[in-house]
Amino acid sequence: MKKLSLEELGRDTLSTYQEKQKFPITLVLDNLRSMHNVGAAFRTADAFMIERIVLCGITARPPHREIHKSALGATESVAWDYFETTLSCIENLKANGYRIIGVEQTDESILLQNINLTTQKVAYIFGNEVFGLDEVILPYLDACIEIPQFGTKHSLNVSVSIGVVLWHHVHGLLIK
Repeated sequence: MKKLSLEELGRDTLSTYQEKQKFPITLVLDNLRSMHNVGAAFRTADAFMIERIVLCGITARPPHREIHKSALGATESVAWDYFETTLSCIENLKANGYRIIGVEQTDESILLQNINLTTQKVAYIFGNEVFGLDEVILPYLDACIEIPQFGTKHSLNVSVSIGVVLWHHVHGLLIK
């Protein structure tokens, strides 16, 4: 066994990647405070070839050195938008036919493995590292999912949650 070199991985060029059809998934970041988490979200979005990221509220926007540290160039490959409020973002997404799914522990959350995955356009909303999703947006969600956890903390870093949810969704689409 040997590790593959960058050349052996056969990665797309930036222009080739940008021309490819993406999975119909939008990632919405609701007031994230860590630029490292924002950068990690871009890198994960690139890895799973989702259509775009929407940054809301206080979430930092590229270009920024701290975002670039963890994005490793993915801010160039992943399309992104900005909205002042997450609610205005949700209204825009709904008007464009998206199913809006919050990732949060609520009294009506569906466990991740039980969510009905379709090829319909979907937007996953991930909240602030301390406060989670803004309560104001909960009535506007089509569903809320949570990642099963078995330890004592009952929370994951938002960048880890993004990776888990995107992998689950893309994997589900690939095996259908």
